[in-house]
Parts: sequence; structure tokens; C-alpha cells
Amino acid sequence: MTPTPTGRLFDRDLVLTRTFRAPIADVWASLTESSRTARWFGPWRGDAGPGRTIEVQMAYEEDAPWMDMTIEACEPPSRLTVSAVDEDGSWHLDMALSENAGVTELRFTHHLTATDHVGESGSGWEYYLDALVAAHTGQPRPNFDDYYPAMKEYFEAQR
Repeated sequence: MTPTPTGRLFDRDLVLTRTFRAPIADVWASLTESSRTARWFGPWRGDAGPGRTIEVQMAYEEDAPWMDMTIEACEPPSRLTVSAVDEDGSWHLDMALSENAGVTELRFTHHLTATDHVGESGSGWEYYLDALVAAHTGQPRPNFDDYYPAMKEYFEAQR
């Protein structure tokens, strides 16, 4: 499989979109329910809510590490904003959902602090969002090797 990168860099905002033939509430559940996030990113644990910190497992990364993630905003079923800090820096992610005639669009934005690693970040988010689509539709999980390093140059050229 050779996936096509779709993300765009706007200043320091990396924006990717995905479309689902599903109601907004169903896609929202794929982003917020631990049993469903486990299918494409990893499970989470804790007492979720705006201003609270949960633990999220990056189940498909080497050693499947757990990381703290703060819920900055949660406006069901249309907006979820989270942030985290790890050894690679800070992460500020915004997921906005909109529905029209039974089709839901996810606009995923990674607010980057710098664009130095946009090749890695862009490739990674393409992979994870395609994994979300695959989990949602019951398709096989994509292979990360099809995304990185193949997509790295596409994203770096947008800096």
C-alpha cells in the first residue's frame, strides 16, 4: 500500500482531515472512549474532563509508553483539545468534528512549537488518522513503514 499524504502546514499548524460516513456521535466516541481509542492509538485511564489530566498509552509505539495528557477543552460531540509534554517537546492537539447529511469530517490540528520535525509528525499523524479510519470501518490497520520515511519529504517541503 502506498498512502497519499494529505496534511498541510499553515504557519506552525499541521492540519489533516478525514471523512467518515457516520454520525458525529459515533466518530466522537472513536476519539473519546478508551475502548475505541485503543483500536487506533491506545487506551486511556483516569477521570476525564476539561482541565483534568489522564494517562494515555501510545500502544503502537515502541515499548507502548504511557503519557500524561491534559484535556484543555471538551465540547461533545464537536471539539476536543488536549496537550502533553514529553521528551520530544510539547503537543497541543485540536480535533474538530462537523456533520452534514450523515457524513462527519474530522479536522485534526497539531499546533507545532517549531517545524523542525514536521516530516516525522506529519507522517505519524497520517498513519494514526488512517488507523482511526481503518478501526472505524473494520479494515486492517495500516503499516507505519508505508508512511515513514516515505512521507517525510512531502511535509518538510511545506516549511
